[in-house]
Amino acid sequence: MSRVSAGPAGLGRGKAPAAPALPRLRAGMLFGAIGLAFALLAGRSLYLQVVNNDFLQERGAARYSRELELPAHRGRIVDRNGEVLAVSTPVKSLWAFPGQLEVDDRSLDALGRALDVRPTALRARLASADEFVYLARHVSPEVAERALALRIKGLNDETAFRRYYPGGEVTSHVLGFTGDRDAGQEGVELAQQAWLAGQPGSRRVIINRRGEVVEDVAAIRAPQEGRELALSLDTRLQYLAYRELKAAVEAHRAKAGGLVVVDVRTGEILALANWPSYNPNARDRTARDRMRNRALTDVFEPGSTLKPFTVAAALDAGAVRPDTLVATGGGALTIGPNTIHDAHPAGTLSVEQVIQKSSNVGVAKIALGLPAETMWRALADSGFGAAPRSGFPGEVAGRLRPAKSWKPIEQATISYGHGISVTLLQLARAYTVFATDGELKPVTLFRANGEVAGRRVVQPATARTMRRMLELATRPGGTAPRAQVAGYRVAGKTGTAHKLEGGGYTNKYVSSFVGLAPASDPRIVVAVMIDEPSAGQYYGGAVAAPVFSNVTGAALRTLGVPTDAPVDNVILPPDGAEVREET
Repeated sequence: MSRVSAGPAGLGRGKAPAAPALPRLRAGMLFGAIGLAFALLAGRSLYLQVVNNDFLQERGAARYSRELELPAHRGRIVDRNGEVLAVSTPVKSLWAFPGQLEVDDRSLDALGRALDVRPTALRARLASADEFVYLARHVSPEVAERALALRIKGLNDETAFRRYYPGGEVTSHVLGFTGDRDAGQEGVELAQQAWLAGQPGSRRVIINRRGEVVEDVAAIRAPQEGRELALSLDTRLQYLAYRELKAAVEAHRAKAGGLVVVDVRTGEILALANWPSYNPNARDRTARDRMRNRALTDVFEPGSTLKPFTVAAALDAGAVRPDTLVATGGGALTIGPNTIHDAHPAGTLSVEQVIQKSSNVGVAKIALGLPAETMWRALADSGFGAAPRSGFPGEVAGRLRPAKSWKPIEQATISYGHGISVTLLQLARAYTVFATDGELKPVTLFRANGEVAGRRVVQPATARTMRRMLELATRPGGTAPRAQVAGYRVAGKTGTAHKLEGGGYTNKYVSSFVGLAPASDPRIVVAVMIDEPSAGQYYGGAVAAPVFSNVTGAALRTLGVPTDAPVDNVILPPDGAEVREET
């Protein structure tokens, strides 16, 4: 009987083979890796939630919270007497996240009617925006409430401020204006941005899925209000200056004009007017040319208003005395190939008559008797060729070429205001030398506290002598009898200069007058410039001097300055009488 082997135990009975055992090393590695992964996840979770949770908070905050700016109230601008010149009023802006704004054609039409905006314009704003859009900016609170009453989901509002200028076009060139976020763009608003603006604050809010603010979380930073700024302007004189200047420009069909009033004791600018002007409260379609502060930024040749500085330099140098005689050669002086002419030929004139009758030949001869450097120094010391530093942005320095480049004909023409360029404010400031006892006063657009010291330019006796000569110019026989003021003695000088264009002189003129009053104890300097008068008259004595008279008389009475002459002191030439003018 044969034997059959049964093989491994159990095979013969039909059971499956047992699974091989996992190697001990491999099992340890597997379980170790799983444990390490769990440990890393737990550590990362602990790190993000406890140690450094900024990331998760930022991601969460991005979904439900927003930081909104709290605008600071911009400081007021007031005149020297506290009258408000610029103030910020609260306005509303409506905004939305386009993806969260629930609006259909019907509600968009209603929103357009509430905002007085075409629905097509609102659609264009929404279509062009990615994450944020203003649907209306700087509207009145009443308009904003009308729009919010529509209860459009996702439409939000914020409070801002808009600048308002009570004086409108009267003070626009001095104040300038603000732009987006109530930030200064021109004038004093720009120059004093840091002082006026303050610092905006912020607050954190929670929004829902439709972008609506549902809760204030915290005030992160409180806004710091801007500070009030007091200017040197006197609103009463500013309105007066603007009115008279505008009337003169329109009457003489001129291109433009400027007027400056300076307090000679403090250097404060009491009025500064320009025409044409603009309304800063509604300037959307205003040409940039109308926004220029011409009295500080536009230069012109001063003409005969510069003659007193030439004569003062000669008096200070001892080259002449008031009674020194000057032969004017019948009103013509030839220097090389060039000839200088007087508008009214005369024979021999005293130095004071040279000023009174505004003789080009006479002042040129006086100038040629001085070293060029002496004359240049007298002009430079009077502020010509340097910016006045009044505190206004963009003011210019004019042009005064170095004396070493002067030829004799140039020295002669500069002596009567040709070949040099100035601004109206420079000219007004320079005349403080004669209004004081020879001191050039600093000028400012900001309110000062009492008198300020100036810089000595000419000797006191010279300044007083020049004041007497300038008073003769406003009396009969002078070039400016129309500058006289009832009840006050005045002193000043006319100027009439051809305009320089394209490298040559044209038949267009700049007419000017600069004067001071009362002549016995000057309180103010008033400078007037009329650009391109075209109604027939163009001499400074006929165009600018009457403006000086009107403004100066009213200004002195407004300031309460005592009279220094009889009320019937004005003596005008009879009708048809010849009035001396300068060229």
